Amino acid sequence: MHQGYQRKRRRPVAEINVVPYIDVMLVLLIIFMVTAPLITQGVKVDLPQGEAEPLSQDSKPPVVATVDEEGFYYLDVDGVDSKQPIELDELATRVAALLTLEPDRPVVVRGAKDVSYSQVIELMVSLQGAGVPSVGLMTEPQQGG
Repeated sequence: MHQGYQRKRRRPVAEINVVPYIDVMLVLLIIFMVTAPLITQGVKVDLPQGEAEPLSQDSKPPVVATVDEEGFYYLDVDGVDSKQPIELDELATRVAALLTLEPDRPVVVRGAKDVSYSQVIELMVSLQGAGVPSVGLMTEPQQGG
């Protein structure tokens, strides 16, 4: 009566279930996509490696972008100070035009002592958007005392 009925043995499956790993990877991907733009914001500035040295005499006169205590912007080209404040967008457009003619021209930011940090950063970001490769910061020499 029992005619050779044998129970079939199942072979053990040696595969890894990767579905949970895929779920984790997708969550991490979304997290990195959201946080990456927050991490990469900033302005690149070339910092000196010691004491600051003045620009050499044989270099071209720098383009000086100025922000005063009231937050007005000025552009000084070839040592000629502009007495009229200009909008930040116009300043960036003028600097971009100057750099297309003279790409090796230095650009310097001059900020008043009491101006807010955010306004100087806003000026630097605008200059970066205009294609300025590096920005110098203008300071007054220290008075000996």
